[in-house]
Amino acid sequence: MKELDRITIDPEVCLGQPTIRGMRITVSVILKLVASGMATREILEAYPELEEEDIVQALKYAAWLSSEKAKPIPIKGVAGA
Repeated sequence: MKELDRITIDPEVCLGQPTIRGMRITVSVILKLVASGMATREILEAYPELEEEDIVQALKYAAWLSSEKAKPIPIKGVAGA
């Protein structure tokens, strides 16, 4: 997927979590920073190795994931499971 070419998943990096360009900065870290109210400029200052497009693609990746059809996962020991 060309528009998400900065998102990488490698089992050897951050336990296979999606990262930005193979660096040890996970998509989830970026999403948490954005969700906490940090501006793009502030994130780029805190993580100078990032570029604005990295943040944009992290958000696009999250949007893509949230559009996937989710299936409930049964949990043992929970009533109704």
